Amino acid sequence: MINKIGQVMLYVNDQDECLKFWTEKAGFSVVAEEKNEYMRWIEIAPTNDAQTSFVLHNKAVIAKMQPELNLSTPSLLFFSDELDSLYQDFKDKDITVGELVTIPSGRVFNFADNEGNYFAVLEKK
Repeated sequence: MINKIGQVMLYVNDQDECLKFWTEKAGFSVVAEEKNEYMRWIEIAPTNDAQTSFVLHNKAVIAKMQPELNLSTPSLLFFSDELDSLYQDFKDKDITVGELVTIPSGRVFNFADNEGNYFAVLEKK
């Protein structure tokens, strides 16, 4: 039985630049970093004790290893209890953000990382 999302795979062109974005601008932490003779993967999360994390994978390496994989960016939705301050923090750090929008389940905005991958943050009602 699957009981949670453990990791989400994000395939990126430049792992180091994406790592800088997620840790220096978005405030995430590195949970683990592994490297072997074939590949390097970096696990990051909002906090070290978060139940869900995601892994930054090198898109070119994965494409060579498993050419059948769809390496398009996954759609991720994050939750926040402090949407207004997070929104302002991202704007202050020159992160591309969309408008704050109210939807039936709460308020939400989207943002883009340094490679133009879009994500959303929701403050539930």
